[in-house]
Amino acid sequence: MRIIVAGGDGFCGWPTALYLSKQGHEVSIIDSMIRRKWDQELGANSLAPISTLEERVNRWFELTGSTINIYQGDLMQYDFLREVIRQERPDAFVHFAEQRSAPYSMIDREHAVFTQTNNVVGTLNVIYAVKELVPDCHIIKLGTMGEYGQPNIDIEEGYIKISHNGREDVLPYPKQPGSMYHLSKVHDSHNLMFAAKIWGLRVTDLNQGVVYGLDTEETKLDPVLANRLDYDGVFGTALNRFLIQAAVGHDLTVYGSGGQTRSFLNIKDTVRCIEIAANHPADKGEFRVFNQFTEEFSVLDLAQKVKKVAEKEGLQAKIAHLDNPRKEKEEHYYHAVNTKLVDLGLQPHLLTDEVLHNILITVMKHQDRVIKEKILPEVKW
Repeated sequence: MRIIVAGGDGFCGWPTALYLSKQGHEVSIIDSMIRRKWDQELGANSLAPISTLEERVNRWFELTGSTINIYQGDLMQYDFLREVIRQERPDAFVHFAEQRSAPYSMIDREHAVFTQTNNVVGTLNVIYAVKELVPDCHIIKLGTMGEYGQPNIDIEEGYIKISHNGREDVLPYPKQPGSMYHLSKVHDSHNLMFAAKIWGLRVTDLNQGVVYGLDTEETKLDPVLANRLDYDGVFGTALNRFLIQAAVGHDLTVYGSGGQTRSFLNIKDTVRCIEIAANHPADKGEFRVFNQFTEEFSVLDLAQKVKKVAEKEGLQAKIAHLDNPRKEKEEHYYHAVNTKLVDLGLQPHLLTDEVLHNILITVMKHQDRVIKEKILPEVKW
């Protein structure tokens, strides 16, 4: 297939582009390079050094003979996006190109407005360009499990059967987003559902859990292909933060009680899920939702896992509880359904001690790059 990966320079997008290219697809990347600019804005960095996108794709060609085209530009610029789609005529459009940090979206009014404008308008531009030029193209949109919040009932895959006053209907699952970022994803879902209904577009919304891991088989081929590893209080995940803290001798800082439970998956499963969705496209006019995760853990679960692995490496890893910088439930019921991708062939990579150990070894190798004052949260809401 001809596949565009928007946001193909990012943590999920880059290994996805390589994986799809290795499978024989003709891959093109759209990216504005803004993720690298956010590092500069925040005074943060990727723990693992990363090469430029041009260096990455050139090295990929040298190693494999496969070409990945680069289009540097912004989805907010409709004429640019339209021209790329006109040239590439994609069979699938994989959409990672959004501001994806809840803390970043909550810094202040400007960051909230940017996040919602960038994410919602960028996705609307994708919808209209596909409708106009390649209406049979399958839009594969990265959503988030954070759209659902933490309801006191099981989280279904996108839809729920409701009985009310003697009547029944299947309706979109209620959304309870916890940040301006998560709200932008809800808006995307509604816009894509509407577009599928009225224009017959093919759409898969992948409500992804928190992604962990560093390498895929492709990014391990050469240091130039290495993926980024975020650990700061704005873009880093709790698991990455704990691993970095263990490596540099910092307490593992759990927000509040640590009972906050979320869905997780390995980066190796992210790329496989994209392939599965592409190989089994939605029908015309179908807006389908897959919950893209493999396991559920609380924040305290993660801290305890990291502590165990770190101590085997001779590291001191003390768990400390901080005042929670977020307004969120710290103790709650959480059970989500995730059968559709498994039914289509996903074989999960689980969060084992070996996986954590391998990431920790890489972290220890690059620990001199840690900017310690960026580890703890600075954004509160």
